[in-house]
Amino acid sequence: MQTKIQIIIISLIIGIVIGAGGVALFAAVSSDTGIEEGDLIFQVSTIDALLESVYDGVLPVSDLIWYGDLGIGTFDSLDGELILVDGTVYQARADGSLVTAPDDLTTPLAAVTFFDADIIVPDLSTAGYQDFEDHINEVIRSENLMYAIRIDGVFSSVTLRAPHRQEKPYPRLIDALADQYVATHTDISGTAVGFLLPEYMGGLNVPDYHLHFVSDDRHTGGHIVDFSLESANVGLDEKTALLIRLPEEGGFISADLTQDLSDERAVVERPDVG
Repeated sequence: MQTKIQIIIISLIIGIVIGAGGVALFAAVSSDTGIEEGDLIFQVSTIDALLESVYDGVLPVSDLIWYGDLGIGTFDSLDGELILVDGTVYQARADGSLVTAPDDLTTPLAAVTFFDADIIVPDLSTAGYQDFEDHINEVIRSENLMYAIRIDGVFSSVTLRAPHRQEKPYPRLIDALADQYVATHTDISGTAVGFLLPEYMGGLNVPDYHLHFVSDDRHTGGHIVDFSLESANVGLDEKTALLIRLPEEGGFISADLTQDLSDERAVVERPDVG
């Protein structure tokens, strides 16, 4: 049985979808709404569910790649960071390593899309995360729209984190991340991918900038806490639609998702790693 609720917010269409799949889903959405596949972000669950320790995976990697070739997320039991680049899903582990994720590994939270840059910023150099944001905020069309981001180049510095696999009963995310892998790399070539999302989407996903990284040699990666660019090309792909696949059972069903968790979202997104 498939349930679909669509809510129109400004020019953004949010479809809450349970139990749909792949090409058939895109065809149905396009037929019903006129939304093109390239305008759509597909998301599994919500950030607030993850904050409330809903870590059980609900969608395997082999299915996730039907919905996009670029994206970010995490894995079952919070076992590292998920990075989808050029159609391949990587797992950044809490020992600092990066591996290609097995097809049967599942995700409790992910956002993916098919990437085709609308805006390109070439040869960008930045002094830090905030400097990067300032540059990008000047070129986007509206803070009310969503943007997929891809950065390719040399990072003069990038600080990465990855959580340890958790055991049940799961701790809350803010507690689970109190003990996590954190490392800073300098003069490293790689690719960062992620999203810039509007503030009004807090609760569904991380508002503002959210980026993950993989090195060119595919030896390391993770969630970006901070970074600066020596020289990189930045691509931005404007998105106007979001589909969310909600878990049908497990911790999501009983989780209290009525609270304002904005303070916790801010802490876990960019922790003070000293």
